[in-house]
Amino acid sequence: MDAFAALIEDLDQSTGTKRKIDLIAGHLQQADAHDAAWTVLLLMGERRKRLITGRRLRDILQQASAMPDWLFDDCQSHVGDSAETLSLLWPQLKHDIGGHIHNPDVTIWINQLNHSPPMHWWMEQLLPAVAAMEAEEQSSAVLAIWEALPHDRLFLFNKLLTGGFRIGVARGLVVKAIATGFNLEEALVLERLMAPADASEHWFRALTATASAERGNRGPVPYPFFLASPLKPETIEDTAPSEWWVEHKWDGIRGQLIQRESGTYLWSRGEELINEQFPELIEMALAIPADTVLDGEVICWAESEQQPRPFSDLQRRLGRKNVGRKLRLECPVSFVAYDLLERNGQDLRSAPLQQRLEQLSAIQQRMDANTAGWRCRLSSGQQLEHWDQLNRLRQEAVEQGAEGVMLKHLQSPYLSGRKRGHWWKHKRDPMTLDAVLIYAQAGRGRRANLFTDYTFALWEQQPEPASNPKLVTFAKAYSGLNDAEIFELDRWIRSHTRERFGPTRSVEPELVFEIGFEGIQTSRRHKCGLAVRFPRILRWRSDRTADSANTIEDARTLCDQVVKRTSSL
Repeated sequence: MDAFAALIEDLDQSTGTKRKIDLIAGHLQQADAHDAAWTVLLLMGERRKRLITGRRLRDILQQASAMPDWLFDDCQSHVGDSAETLSLLWPQLKHDIGGHIHNPDVTIWINQLNHSPPMHWWMEQLLPAVAAMEAEEQSSAVLAIWEALPHDRLFLFNKLLTGGFRIGVARGLVVKAIATGFNLEEALVLERLMAPADASEHWFRALTATASAERGNRGPVPYPFFLASPLKPETIEDTAPSEWWVEHKWDGIRGQLIQRESGTYLWSRGEELINEQFPELIEMALAIPADTVLDGEVICWAESEQQPRPFSDLQRRLGRKNVGRKLRLECPVSFVAYDLLERNGQDLRSAPLQQRLEQLSAIQQRMDANTAGWRCRLSSGQQLEHWDQLNRLRQEAVEQGAEGVMLKHLQSPYLSGRKRGHWWKHKRDPMTLDAVLIYAQAGRGRRANLFTDYTFALWEQQPEPASNPKLVTFAKAYSGLNDAEIFELDRWIRSHTRERFGPTRSVEPELVFEIGFEGIQTSRRHKCGLAVRFPRILRWRSDRTADSANTIEDARTLCDQVVKRTSSL
């Protein structure tokens, strides 16, 4: 644990990517394999079950010290993280807190803490045992452990206990570190990480084992996904248009459909097995030849309809353990295939896209003869003829229910991660509305002392000189401003605060921002009756006054246009 804590501290103080890679690689090379497995999973942000909530830890400290809520809230608003707030407050309060250890297990734990126990002891014995205690014993145990730990270990203990561990290290950086430390290719590390993760010595040794020339069946494990980048026309304008394949970019869930003799496996890009949410696709895949891996999009699309349903229909099926007959009928699903990664057990990723598409077409023809074949659709695409054609194809795709188009080089291999130059996404222009800033909340981490989370509102009706219009909450956004704008806005918020609600402030309704979003639909959950998808700030409209902002009626008009366009196709 001491070595892991030292690594976290070094990473926090390092800014260079190479330095961070070297730190992680060196730690993993020297650490016990069991501890190293935990290190990898924690650094990558693998989701763990929350053992104790941050609120519970806060209650333990407040009950022992009689610290009032308003004081804790004020402290947390400056720090931005409850676990860190607790670790900073404890040294100031511990001298006023008395208590005795009544549980003999806790006494044993305290003695073990004095002998630098390994990382896996913390994660597999101490933390789960504390979480399983009854409330009174748990409070006593947490206070005793806080007392026994050095001050510089409190924050790490609190974060591990609440399951909210974040260190700001990207998954790709951890992959690079493993590849560097164990002389492996990054793609191979990514593939191995696709397998079910297990914080064990065996899992870590398999992850870092020397590459073998002989590769057997991958079984249910998906390949790392190849991701596209937003199109920058200047980067490809010197290439011939005929080198590119243009296809619809569908608005669904990216997935890999794997058919093996042992079964069918549908994986999301988030590395989640989603067979239970989409059983019809599993049944359909029985007609696909064994040892085939398709890359595509899971989308709501009925057999008799010309275009897919909105993403909101798909959302109704996500996270469910059981999808009943009624939901299957209301939200029918298809798998839109646009790449073939494996056929007859042969890895095709290094083959040019053009060859993979030809083989994919052959599989699709076989599927068309199946009664459930409509659930496996071939993505619409064509070879580009001239650059002037691109925007027209994008508009046609949008009119057919897509987000835009994908632009793929016909000679491109299927790589892993986001590699620029081969695949580009050219999405539709976002819908926009001008909205008024009405609330601001402090950020997290390095921006904990800045107001970076904003709530925007639209007018209930257009302001008139004799009217008393109201602003109605419309959307929240936190991205889109540069650092200079964030600092300027933070100063303005502090000097134009009307009321305070814990970390949130109500501000004078004066500033206007252009808000962009990908979709809009009716919603009973939101006060304005509408919900938007992927809202973000496009620009600060310093040229506009608040009374010129859009109304709820303007937003409803946009929503009606979307519905009308959808129903007409």
